[in-house]
Amino acid sequence: MAEDNAPTAAPAKKGKLKLIILLVLVVVLAVGLSVIGTMWFLGGGFPGITGEGDEETEEQAEVFVPSTYTVLDKALVTTVQAEGRQRYAQAYLAFEANNPEALAAANRHMPLLRSRLISVLGNRQFDELQTPEGRQALAADMLEAVNSALEQEGEPPLLRVLFRNFVVQ
Repeated sequence: MAEDNAPTAAPAKKGKLKLIILLVLVVVLAVGLSVIGTMWFLGGGFPGITGEGDEETEEQAEVFVPSTYTVLDKALVTTVQAEGRQRYAQAYLAFEANNPEALAAANRHMPLLRSRLISVLGNRQFDELQTPEGRQALAADMLEAVNSALEQEGEPPLLRVLFRNFVVQ
């Protein structure tokens, strides 16, 4: 009689194992379909399938254009407005661009750009130049002045005007 119980126990274990594997597969399939359905409804598309727009963004992401710089050799020195006293500002600058043609254009038109930069710097208040916010505003205004001059000459714009050294006294 002991022999009759042993063979019947093994098929019961195999049946339970099959049931567990089947339940795991059903749960995994349900989770996967849920994720794919959610992505489709949210407009993300199906994973692994790229549309035409996705290829364009991948190409744009792969193209990295490093910035190039040019350094102004001479400092800009000018008087600035202060209450009752004459004050000076000195700035060593550099230009940043993604396009080397923009830097070449900046070098070609350097006398015009230096004149515009000195005008922007000279029109500032001494107290304003002593704060980080004032210097950031100055850099933004200098970039605007330089890019407007380059635009008038039909040249590409620069990205930033950078301070290499800045002194007010």
